[in-house]
Amino acid sequence: MSDTKIFMKDLSNHSVKDLVGKRTELRKRLFTLRMQNQGWALKQTHLVKVVRRNIARVNTALSIKIKEQKWQ
Repeated sequence: MSDTKIFMKDLSNHSVKDLVGKRTELRKRLFTLRMQNQGWALKQTHLVKVVRRNIARVNTALSIKIKEQKWQ
């Protein structure tokens, strides 16, 4: 997984299962980054912020998908 910003328009094409998998992957990445940051091994500390915001974007897209399925 790249550590760049994920756009909502890219997430809207994914299924609920894909979004849950992406969220799990991002959470694992965040854990790894936090552990590196605690051990003073992380040089690019801004990546913690980027991954945290990407998790929020995936959660938002996931809730939108679930609400869409509920209304159908």
